[in-house]
Amino acid sequence: MQEVDSGPAPALAPAAVSLAGVEKRFGAVTALAGVSLAVPKGACVGLVGHNGAGKSTLMNVLAGTLAPDTGSVAITGRDVTAGYAIATARENGVRCIFQEGSLCPNLTVAENARIEHPSLTGFSWRTDAGRLIRQKLDEIFPGHGIRPGAMVADLSIARRQMVEIARAFTVTASPVDVVILDEPTSSLDQTIAEQLLAHIRRFVEAGGSAIFISHLLGEVLEISDRVVVMRDGKVVAERPARDFDRDGLVAAMGSVAAAASAAPAASRRTAAPRVDIDAGRGSTVRLTAHTGEIVGLAGLAGHGQTDALLTVFDGGGAGDRVEGAVAFIAGDRQTDGAFPLWSIAENLGISSLGALRRGRLISTAAEDALAARWRERIGIRTPDVWNPLLSLSGGNQQKVLFARALASDADIILMDDPMRGVDVGTKQEVYKILREEADKGRTFLWYTTEMDELLICDHVYVFRDRMIVADLARADLTEEAVIQASFRHDA
Repeated sequence: MQEVDSGPAPALAPAAVSLAGVEKRFGAVTALAGVSLAVPKGACVGLVGHNGAGKSTLMNVLAGTLAPDTGSVAITGRDVTAGYAIATARENGVRCIFQEGSLCPNLTVAENARIEHPSLTGFSWRTDAGRLIRQKLDEIFPGHGIRPGAMVADLSIARRQMVEIARAFTVTASPVDVVILDEPTSSLDQTIAEQLLAHIRRFVEAGGSAIFISHLLGEVLEISDRVVVMRDGKVVAERPARDFDRDGLVAAMGSVAAAASAAPAASRRTAAPRVDIDAGRGSTVRLTAHTGEIVGLAGLAGHGQTDALLTVFDGGGAGDRVEGAVAFIAGDRQTDGAFPLWSIAENLGISSLGALRRGRLISTAAEDALAARWRERIGIRTPDVWNPLLSLSGGNQQKVLFARALASDADIILMDDPMRGVDVGTKQEVYKILREEADKGRTFLWYTTEMDELLICDHVYVFRDRMIVADLARADLTEEAVIQASFRHDA
């Protein structure tokens, strides 16, 4: 019997979709252990839990991309379990925005929209698909600047996510009644994320239903009518969102998060910087980072932060200074970070081959020991480090990328908004590790869209129009200061 901490349920409309007694195993791993979930019409249900809790697996069952071992699926009260698949879900109005993304990078934005809408036929299908996706992008993300003819591979990760979101909400032959959003804001800056949240609320108020998964607990509490907490493949709490606060959610998830971020050490700007580069486009402020500093890069997405990190990774240009070995933690793990066909241990150890070599060969025993040590230290949820990387949840895959960089001999670690899909408990552990490593003399350059993460930093550079427009000392760092610097204030 599944024990659920459930508050008094309000009078709710009939369930748009419901799952009952769903179980799913992958070999010896139980991903779902008899989970039941109901999503009312005209409501947004928040779904939270640590990486590996079973959230994405459950949503894959609902989206029809994964068949449950046992359990049932019902849509507006009709049992559709027999033969339930992607086509069944779509015909019944269920759409999913996957955490890992599902766009084809070798196709245009319009062509990707057409994949989801086979009813668009004839010689004008590209034009029709382009119009369809552009209209939805305009509705959700005003001023998006995405062309229907643009190749998806050429788009930033944030713009790809915007296309994925807009495509899920487009309507042709089949309705859109239930939208699953799995970490939809993880690659979006604050302004774009707020546009999405506003659209979800409009969609729900118009009678639609949504399932919202996020490790940003403030977003979950803001957008949800009811919150469901999962742990170890089970539902452990379900209450109206108004009955939760952030600390209550963290407690229900079964973790202890620090009440306050670790305070940065005193300024280390007493010697020559380890990194000193021209941030580009005529910035009057150079980007500098000293030994033992954690330096934040802030501002709206796509305004030059990643380019600055890549400049450091490439060793800088004429007049720049980059001293020491460099490691890079990508936020876009699918494109830039992971080797999906390799094992967890191989992915983790690729930056430490020198230390793993015994004679002319890589020692499997040393590789195993390294992976086991970091599995324990950073909490990678797997029974075997030699399992494929893709056996992990998205957040656990990201932990492997962190461990790869931290296990290397790099003096400078570059982080390109790498906390996408990482749960709150692990974030606190990572923050602690970063501060420990900085105290040992490592230097971190950290692009992030989360204010809580900027507060970990010793100082923060704000980017706008591909140049640095502010250098905020820790004492001057506030959300208002970052937002003010991020936008033009032309008369």
